[in-house]
Amino acid sequence: MNSVLKLYKTSVFGGRKFPEEGIIVGYTALIENYNLSMPYPEIITLISLKNKKYKTSSFNLYSKSYEPENKLDKQIIFALKYEGINLLFFKKLFEKLNEEQLIEIIQKEPSSIYSRKIWFLYEWLMEKKIAIHDAVVKIKYIELVDTKIQYAIHNGVKSARHRIINNLPGNIDFCPLIFKSDKIEKLIETNYSLQNITYLKPFHKDLLQRAAAFLLLQDSKASFTIEGENPTNNRAMRWGKAIGQAGSKDLTIEELLRLQQIVIENTRFLKMGLRKEGGFVGEHDRMTGEPLPEHISAKAQDIQKLLDGLLEAYNIMETNHFHPVLTAASIAFGFVFIHPFTDGNGRVHRYIVHHILDKMNFTQQGFIFPISASILNQIVDYRKVLESYSHSILDFIEWKKTNSNNVEVTNHTIDYYRYFDATKQVEFLFDCVKDTIENIIPNEIKYIQQFDEMKRYLEDIFEMPDSVVALLIRFLEQNNGSLSKRAKEKEFSQLNEKEIQEIEENYKSIFLEVK
Repeated sequence: MNSVLKLYKTSVFGGRKFPEEGIIVGYTALIENYNLSMPYPEIITLISLKNKKYKTSSFNLYSKSYEPENKLDKQIIFALKYEGINLLFFKKLFEKLNEEQLIEIIQKEPSSIYSRKIWFLYEWLMEKKIAIHDAVVKIKYIELVDTKIQYAIHNGVKSARHRIINNLPGNIDFCPLIFKSDKIEKLIETNYSLQNITYLKPFHKDLLQRAAAFLLLQDSKASFTIEGENPTNNRAMRWGKAIGQAGSKDLTIEELLRLQQIVIENTRFLKMGLRKEGGFVGEHDRMTGEPLPEHISAKAQDIQKLLDGLLEAYNIMETNHFHPVLTAASIAFGFVFIHPFTDGNGRVHRYIVHHILDKMNFTQQGFIFPISASILNQIVDYRKVLESYSHSILDFIEWKKTNSNNVEVTNHTIDYYRYFDATKQVEFLFDCVKDTIENIIPNEIKYIQQFDEMKRYLEDIFEMPDSVVALLIRFLEQNNGSLSKRAKEKEFSQLNEKEIQEIEENYKSIFLEVK
């Protein structure tokens, strides 16, 4: 019953070109052999025919000495040992295997680390026990997630039956996993949270409050711009006020519904609250009106279970002091992939980032990270990181068009939203945090200092009121340090040419010269 698998010796597979010809092993080989309805892993594992061992961003190559037998149990063990845990894979595989096959695999070496991991994963994912006696008490507990490969919580729950410590950063209804990468490890070591606090310490409280207020409004406007909207100042300020309260309330479904109500101004043509029908992101065919999905949302009947799981997973991560950026990326992107609302998902998704970074003390009190402003600066990468997930599961979602040109999903899809690889999302969010700390915040503080210097000069020499100072500086900004002919003749006709020249020179000295 321990099937002999077909292994593929190739240099091209699944639309990907390998760095060299190799034998596909591990999860990818198993997905292919069992025709599992799921994407291949982000990183495909190969046995090098040139007997080399190295890694690239998309492939892990091992020498011939690592090659597992082409049998189900040996390939699963290889995958667990070298590729970490793929919960979606195990769920899909367990749905195809019968209990006798699984018992046979486990009882070959019932005390081994990998047999116990497979056993635990089956009973955890399938929510039922199989006919195997509890593990011997003298066996040492081992952690389910190998922390050399993936991030996990520190205080996992012990399962005496399997002698396993469940250190998954989630629960059965929501548990994305994150692979350790050089990029994430380096960013964690840099400790941007402390760097942010250290950087802000030299500045006066009033200056920081002004910077924080402007950045809050900037972030609010950016969040609407990302969605292709141009909000009124009043609407942007209203959402900015909500962002400013991030971390002060518990994250619950009721709170998410409240946030949707704040973000959506006109509800005449929308059904507010959790979706009661299908949903997708994309276009409609201009001739037929048929849906052209780029992303298909979770089924309406799965939303409550998924959100309950997501919020419970957040509680697990927060309680166990999981890294704030890893937590924020897992929860916020998980939310937007589920897409529980008809509208407002994107802005609430970015609010969740604010909430978690504040709640987990990653940001300085009273100073909201302008994450949306950074995302807007990296909008192409943001769309790619959303699509890397959405496009990967499209082929496995079966749907039909409804009378209203919506989508109705007809197969079981909940697991795609429960168990995904969040590594790319974490790397992207960390890039935004880095950009915010290194560029956006210091640039805003620098601008305020420059503005104040220019304002003092204009007040001292020309005794200009604040409103006129602000107007003059705005005109100079718009014209690269020079007043337009129209401004000279209208708003600032009181100034003579010599005064205008002096003002322009001072502006350029303060704002444009490198200091």
